[in-house]
Amino acid sequence: MDGWSERLALGRRPVGVRCRRGAALVLPLVRNLIESVVPYVSRRERYSRSLQALHYRPRDSSAARKFSSLLSNSMAHNQYLKTQSHASFCTSAAKLDSEEGDEEPQRINVTFVDKDGEEKHISVPEGFSMLEAAHDNDIDLEGACEGTMACSTCHVIVMDEDQYNKLPDPVDEELDMLDLAFGLTKTSRLGCQVIAKRELDGLRLALPSATS
Repeated sequence: MDGWSERLALGRRPVGVRCRRGAALVLPLVRNLIESVVPYVSRRERYSRSLQALHYRPRDSSAARKFSSLLSNSMAHNQYLKTQSHASFCTSAAKLDSEEGDEEPQRINVTFVDKDGEEKHISVPEGFSMLEAAHDNDIDLEGACEGTMACSTCHVIVMDEDQYNKLPDPVDEELDMLDLAFGLTKTSRLGCQVIAKRELDGLRLALPSATS
């Protein structure tokens, strides 16, 4: 039996057969490796080019100076605009504050008459209630609930019916408190609900002899 027949008989494959089979197994592995490495190399190359673009500097010194000058001028202009905007805002705010500070509210003349008939003339800014005006001028008008319409201790009597008719109609909460007031009249109101306004100039209010 020759050498070839002996190898077949012993179950051993010839060297050429083993090499071809080994190559068939290795080639797919090499192909996969190449396919995985090439994209990686491409990404690295693109990344490297991007870095080079970011760090690009003009080779021409005059171009570099021109670019630097334009950049500096742009930054300086932006800073100037910010400064001007801030200055304009501050000037407008100061002017508005000055105008608000110079403008005083209109005032009306009000007379309080106490239970002994003594009169006290006061000047009340528009928008103030008669309860506030009485407290600011040391007039004996209690106002225990501090203007929340939970009591009748700021009861006042409008002495002029025409002036009374200029007041807005009382709400239900005020009417409920007035029902508890001592010495109630048809022109009675709660002082916290009588608000100073121009048409009430010359208003005369009588204080009841007692409160409840």
